[in-house]
Amino acid sequence: MDFNFLRELITPAQTKIVMLIMDGLGGLPLEAGGKTELETARTPHLDALAALSALGLSEPVGPGITVESGPGHLALFGYDPLEYRIGRGVLEAVGIGFDLEPNDIAVRGNYSTVDSAGVVTDRRAGRIPTEISRELSKLLTTRIEDVDFFVETVREHRLAIVMRGPGLSANVSGTDPLKNGYPPLPIRALEPEAGKTERVLNLFVERSRQVIEAYKPKPSANMLLMRGIDQYPHFTDISELYGLRAAAIVVYPTYRGIAKLVGMQALPVEGGTAADEFTTLEKHWNDFDFFYLHVKETDLAGEDGDFARKVSVIEGVDSLIPRLMALQPDVVIVSGDHSTPAALKGHSWHPVPTLLYSKYVRADGIAEFGERTCVRGSLGVLPAKHIMPIALANAQRLAKFSS
Repeated sequence: MDFNFLRELITPAQTKIVMLIMDGLGGLPLEAGGKTELETARTPHLDALAALSALGLSEPVGPGITVESGPGHLALFGYDPLEYRIGRGVLEAVGIGFDLEPNDIAVRGNYSTVDSAGVVTDRRAGRIPTEISRELSKLLTTRIEDVDFFVETVREHRLAIVMRGPGLSANVSGTDPLKNGYPPLPIRALEPEAGKTERVLNLFVERSRQVIEAYKPKPSANMLLMRGIDQYPHFTDISELYGLRAAAIVVYPTYRGIAKLVGMQALPVEGGTAADEFTTLEKHWNDFDFFYLHVKETDLAGEDGDFARKVSVIEGVDSLIPRLMALQPDVVIVSGDHSTPAALKGHSWHPVPTLLYSKYVRADGIAEFGERTCVRGSLGVLPAKHIMPIALANAQRLAKFSS
């Protein structure tokens, strides 16, 4: 969507939009002919809402493309993820409130486990406890040559690493092989100007390995993996694009970072459950007209290959839907940023079940929210970046186009 064109159509309205994102919502059956996690879950409230909604399947980028959460969310917010690119390191740093400077280089780090042959056996080091992760991060914070390395734990094995110094470039490769069973990769400069960054990052990796191995008691981690290397981008603010007072209700720092980068106000959540997030929604209902709620546990269960747990998380979210609908939102979107089937133990390319409710929608009358029912819905298989314009239209926030 052309943002300049869309801005010409934006019109004020006293309507409220809620985007409920269950991270990694899409799934797969564990056996041929079986049901996905969403289809297996008992979801009477989502099914009732589906009967009043338009259904479809959304693709974050395009057919066959597997995405991380950054591009998946940018697409949901209406930003073309091929045009608006952002490294995971920036999302982690911004999400924890790190004050990035324009020339800083931000890196997403993982504490991980490698075997005696140097092969990665667990990219997440058994989801190392956050308190141990924080102690290690303090030890890894250092200075190499004239470059300062700031290491901050995000949660469990996840880190934000920020490099600050002269002559740095984000055009270097990462070390994360992205799958278990492969050795970490060496940092490589992707342009001649990145030679210094390649050198100091490789030195940092080696120093980190030594520090982690010397830590007592010995943690499950013995290596540091890095990816998502980038600098702070500058995106057009979502309030400017859509004329919305937008709020984000999230627990995990990464997604708080995404929301902040597009100009949403991140609201404090007292507690860490989906129910706590809905309490925040109720508390601030009169203060904003767009709410983004994010549930992470669906994705975590999928990555762990825990089909039953993912089903349970979906059922838990379903039990909260009456609280949402009691607020009488004008538009409700329920979807995910990508699929994370437990059968694959990771993100996948499969289109994501999507529901769009409003009193003006042409409801499909399909009283079940699942992959097979969504494929029959009137939204079809649509690019995720088209969801926001459709939501704005249903919220009476787009004027008639006239050439």
